[in-house]
Amino acid sequence: MEFGRVTEQELDGIDFSLPKEPAFNKTVLKGKKFKNAKVYLGCAKWGRTEWVGKIYPPKTKEKDFLKHYVQHYNSIELNATHYKVYGEGGIKKWTANAAGRDFKFCPKMYQGVTHRGSLNGKQFISNEFFRGIVAFEEYLGPIFVQVSDTFSPKRKDELFAYLKTLPTDLQFFLEVRHPDWFKKDDIREEMFTTLKEMNMGAVITDTAGRRDCAHMHLTIPKAFIRYVGNSLHASDFTRCDAWVERMKYWMDKGLEELYFFMHMHDEATSPELTVYLVDKMNAAMGLDLIKPTFIKEEGKQKGLFD
Repeated sequence: MEFGRVTEQELDGIDFSLPKEPAFNKTVLKGKKFKNAKVYLGCAKWGRTEWVGKIYPPKTKEKDFLKHYVQHYNSIELNATHYKVYGEGGIKKWTANAAGRDFKFCPKMYQGVTHRGSLNGKQFISNEFFRGIVAFEEYLGPIFVQVSDTFSPKRKDELFAYLKTLPTDLQFFLEVRHPDWFKKDDIREEMFTTLKEMNMGAVITDTAGRRDCAHMHLTIPKAFIRYVGNSLHASDFTRCDAWVERMKYWMDKGLEELYFFMHMHDEATSPELTVYLVDKMNAAMGLDLIKPTFIKEEGKQKGLFD
């Protein structure tokens, strides 16, 4: 993910602390731990050639990447659906790799809907998108609707009108990026209140160059976090520590579902940071999340930073 990228020299000067817990969240979380809370963690793509020989066996072919990915993560933030409308056949091939697992695919809305022209008049292409998506069946997680960086609150009526047309039997999260959504309290609160009324979530994006997108608002008792690391820079680890603390707080207060997606500007080192994060989450939150297992070479497991 390139969004929010800064130079390595700038990283040391950024305040990565998470905002204080919004009072808004008290209207969403019930205040006590949800008995059957679900936690899912993954990356944005499974098709990373850099992971061959690291967490995928040497010489693994691209067609087999997903088969190995599901052994290391229990979800995927599926960006592939942003670039192409997939039919039932293609999606069933993906779900076959997750058979028997508690695994969730979280597809990103097709860009022909969200990034090309107005959101008005997009019902046909939206329906085509959903026609394929429902084939995920029990493996379908939340769908996230991302509008472009240039989509400002001046188009809020258009956005809210479109969101109201979406199927109510599917779970959606919205990601906005234009700075004006976050600058003024009234605009920000209207957006979150509207999402709450529609039972839709708000994506929280934590990236170096756009700290405003780490808004920490929960509009439903579910969280969808897009975390963007910086190739194992020291700040990646302290940021993960802060996130573990906040996620534990949310879980203790009644969060029902948590989706955390690990991004890097260079995805090669996503597995290493995932291991660090999962170890911290399991210890602090009493979880048993799976994590990447590194390929053993000559009888020894590769070190995290080899």
